[in-house]
Amino acid sequence: MYVVRLADGTLRVPQTLASEDGRLIGNAYVEVSPGDPDYERWLAESLTEEEWADRRRRWLKENDELEREFLAFKAEQETWTGRDPQEPGRITPGGSGGGTR
Repeated sequence: MYVVRLADGTLRVPQTLASEDGRLIGNAYVEVSPGDPDYERWLAESLTEEEWADRRRRWLKENDELEREFLAFKAEQETWTGRDPQEPGRITPGGSGGGTR
């Protein structure tokens, strides 16, 4: 989660709420206005809404490429081990389930 700087200068700062035993209750954004004691600290690492949207677009694009690479690697590993990609728990005929290349 990023600190987002709105057009009026207000910062949206991510906050996590946890129970006393450490379990996650939720995530939210808290608005911090200019003049708030923590404003300068958060301002240094903030992104504009446009910068945040650009990072998100880039991440989604790069994630697609990474997912394709992973799926190709996974298919190669399943072929190598003799596992049927359509039925991961089943060994295909002739497959040993863990031979060498």
